[in-house]
Amino acid sequence: MKAEITVLAGDGIGPEITEHALKVLKAIEKKYDHDFILNNALFGGIAIDETGDPFPEETKDLCKQSDAVLLGAVGGPKWSDPKAKTRPEKGLLDMRSDLGVYANLRQIKTYPQLIDNSPIENSRLEGIDILFVRELIGGIYFGDKERSDDYAKDVCEYSSFEIERIVKVAADLSIKRKNKLTSVDKANVMATSQLWRSVTTSLIESEYPSIEMEHLLVDAATMHLLSRPADFDVIVAENLFGDILTDEASMLTGSIGMIPSASLGDNNFGVYEPIHGSAPDIQGKGLANPCGMILSVAMMLKHSLQLVQESNEIENAVESVLNDGIFTADLSSDDHVSTDEMGTAILTKII
Repeated sequence: MKAEITVLAGDGIGPEITEHALKVLKAIEKKYDHDFILNNALFGGIAIDETGDPFPEETKDLCKQSDAVLLGAVGGPKWSDPKAKTRPEKGLLDMRSDLGVYANLRQIKTYPQLIDNSPIENSRLEGIDILFVRELIGGIYFGDKERSDDYAKDVCEYSSFEIERIVKVAADLSIKRKNKLTSVDKANVMATSQLWRSVTTSLIESEYPSIEMEHLLVDAATMHLLSRPADFDVIVAENLFGDILTDEASMLTGSIGMIPSASLGDNNFGVYEPIHGSAPDIQGKGLANPCGMILSVAMMLKHSLQLVQESNEIENAVESVLNDGIFTADLSSDDHVSTDEMGTAILTKII
């Protein structure tokens, strides 16, 4: 298979973890006789330094002509001044909007080897495999905003089309899994949530009657995620709620360094990145965990390139390394390996 991939290493530990993810990708390319064309481009803080724009036009054009985008990490204290003309995080919002990636997927999976790392009681963590589907380019993050010294306003808007589009993604994924879907809203208070629940209910009843459907208010969902996490399969939510819930759920895994994500648009296009930040405090120290980035490559192979066998091989390699007792510093405070050693261990399982 031939595919064109734009690589945005970004800031902080981004280049370190991206290096190992690309080694894994190239090993898959060679093993399965694929042709992956990799184009590197500037994004985030480093792009601000070079061009004044976190998402330069040249980078945007490369992304638009690609089959998928791999993103390392964005931001850092150097660019964190709230009064700055532009910040790296604006590049993320612009990218999502300009590339039309409206469905964010985050898989929250517990590994038996890491259960003791989670602050949650071990008995509640067995068998957790939750797929979050978050609407990514609508809602309060993209609504009209107003700010003065003593007044501020953020507008939350959703159309039936936007809601139906994201719920269809969640429903289609649910059918491939356990046929179980949970929709999160605040329908007892918010008009957008009332529309969300109405559209979701109508769509599932008419087009996906086999799916077991559950509606939860967002405040209840935050509690149930901790009290009965293994009961969930696919969870769909609007932008703000999905952002908060996925960060909460990341604590179930024992380390955010293990969690990949995908932001999908039409025609299988997607942006793939680990959920953790740029971690400038450990940059260059060999302490970064490359697993989230490597697993993001696995998600890219599965969702954008439909290379399921290759994707599974990467996931199995990561799990095998954990079974061997190989952990980075975020996974074990006692005996741990470096970023390079973890990346090499995973790569060795594939070659």
